Amino acid sequence: MDADGILHRVYERRLAKELGSDRLPRHVGVIVDGNRRWAKASGATTAEGHRQGAAKITEFLTWCEELSIPLVTVWMLSTDNFSRPPEELEALYEIIAEAVEEYSAAGYSVRIAGSPELLPPRVHERIAAVLDDAEVTRTLVVNLAIGYGGRQEIVDAVRELILDGAAAGRSPEEVAQSISIDAISEHLYTRGQPDPDLIIRTSGEQRMSGFLLWQSVHSEYWFCETYWPGFRRVDFLRALRDYCRRERRFGI
Repeated sequence: MDADGILHRVYERRLAKELGSDRLPRHVGVIVDGNRRWAKASGATTAEGHRQGAAKITEFLTWCEELSIPLVTVWMLSTDNFSRPPEELEALYEIIAEAVEEYSAAGYSVRIAGSPELLPPRVHERIAAVLDDAEVTRTLVVNLAIGYGGRQEIVDAVRELILDGAAAGRSPEEVAQSISIDAISEHLYTRGQPDPDLIIRTSGEQRMSGFLLWQSVHSEYWFCETYWPGFRRVDFLRALRDYCRRERRFGI
């Protein structure tokens, strides 16, 4: 290892020591942005950018596991992404399916947050089959936001809440009375899970684009200039150090 590499490792260890284990987030959300721009800057194909992005997720899960962070949500495909060129989407579908297979085979508890039925049937069925046969051997829970849109999630939650009320024989007035913050939360894609404590977005964009729109009301945000495939463990440690130093008020 050269001198720069040694200094980098020393800096990483110093950052890790600055983290308070009792203050680390229980749930980290990540908007993995910048795959296409990374590919363009690197002279690679768009498909290779997405493939490198999926590989970076594998690294990221390892970092979270090392730090005993129990839950992550990674935004892999938004509802807006379906408007991209067909050839890019076809490559992306294959990469996503392979990623689900890889993370499941690694023993992570993988959940899909979103509308995977918007994917081509063969891809949707492939992912469903993998998750049905998965054997969980690790403690990290991994939400993969696929076919995800924040507004659509809320619409789906309210619709499901209304349908549940109708199926129970309640009147429209009774259903309306049953709609509450807690009731909607119980019908979100992330139902039963804590809201994200920290949300990271790469590539320099400083907006949420609707990611975990309902759940992120009290989340802390951390924006990074680096494109997602170039995101390093040291970047993650910096985000966590910054998070640990903040005083969370939860709107109070």
